[in-house]
Amino acid sequence: MTRDRTARHRARLLATLRLQYPDALAESGFRLLHPETGEPYTDDRRHLVATCRSIANFSVGAVVDGPEWCLDAAEHGLEFLRESHRAADGGYHLVVDDGGEPVDRTRSAYGHAFVLLAYARAAAAGLDGAVEDLRATHELLEERFRDDAGLFRSDCDPDWTEREAYRGQNANMHACEAYIAAYEATGESRYYDRARHIAETITDDLAAATDGLLWEHYTDEWIHEFTYNEDEPRHQFRPPGYQPGHHVEWAKFLGLLDRYGCEDESIVPMEGQYARARELFDAAVDLGWADDGFVYTVDRDGEPIVSDRYGWALAEALGAAAVLAERADFHGDEEERDRFRDWERLLADCASAYRGPAGLWYEKRLSPEDGGDPIGPEPPGVESDYHPASAYYERWRSARKVSDRQRP
Repeated sequence: MTRDRTARHRARLLATLRLQYPDALAESGFRLLHPETGEPYTDDRRHLVATCRSIANFSVGAVVDGPEWCLDAAEHGLEFLRESHRAADGGYHLVVDDGGEPVDRTRSAYGHAFVLLAYARAAAAGLDGAVEDLRATHELLEERFRDDAGLFRSDCDPDWTEREAYRGQNANMHACEAYIAAYEATGESRYYDRARHIAETITDDLAAATDGLLWEHYTDEWIHEFTYNEDEPRHQFRPPGYQPGHHVEWAKFLGLLDRYGCEDESIVPMEGQYARARELFDAAVDLGWADDGFVYTVDRDGEPIVSDRYGWALAEALGAAAVLAERADFHGDEEERDRFRDWERLLADCASAYRGPAGLWYEKRLSPEDGGDPIGPEPPGVESDYHPASAYYERWRSARKVSDRQRP
């Protein structure tokens, strides 16, 4: 039965990638596809995050031994990342046009976290030069983004001058993700150490001031900034309030840190990550589960700020449930294993409401009070079905772990 699950998750991952290939590939870089028609948007801008996510997607397709076009598509993306997004100083432009000309030269902390992820996934797939680029990116992040707290600082101008006295958990969360992937690709403990430090600081140290919940915004001294962007509740990357989706995303990453901390005797594991991962998953449910998805943001009193249901949050919860079911199985916690498997099935059933007629995921569904309509991403866009692809990849990996333990 577990082996059947593994095959189904692999098939779903490859089917998700097949919806992107070859239409998402432009002559240079990738294009955003519309979830209703499957047709490319006509906008010629290329966002760094979308480029990196597409590379990561097709690279994991190669990792699961998918068709040859997975490697071809990942290589296509790497070429554009290196030749068009990468600047002469080694940093990466946030937005370029299809000819590689910079449109937005911002040195984005969030974007550079995804650069590391792209190279890490490409390295795991065995693509030429990816390990070297991964290590060079790590050195760039150490020099340009790592602050005195050992976390990522904020966005910078092209001369690396920091734009505002701000720190955000979101960029750091994705840096944690990228460092975990770098550890997976290379086995080098320094990447695990970076991921563990970020996770401990964000999910333990800073969360102690907010009853274990994860606030999004801080000053440059890592003091909670509770009024940040309170007048922009629908800000694309920095909305105010708690985000249930980020709580489940962190639950997934803590589960992965627990996995490798238990498997690799050469690294120092994070203390209590399995228990903390379960707490964060349950906190997301308490904060924002609405039977058809998670509300986007919640204020400090527990009231929704934006009740739209974003597809990425559901997908991340699906991946988190798979990881936590696997970790519960490892720890001999049968009741929790069964509970998270139930969540995994429920979340998978909900996923169909977020897929458009073309099979691609919508960015979100409006709240029922606003009609519940599905909404596609706006160009240049960063949603290349990265979150669902990541969820299916994680379901495949977690099922394989359980299957390997069951073999005589």
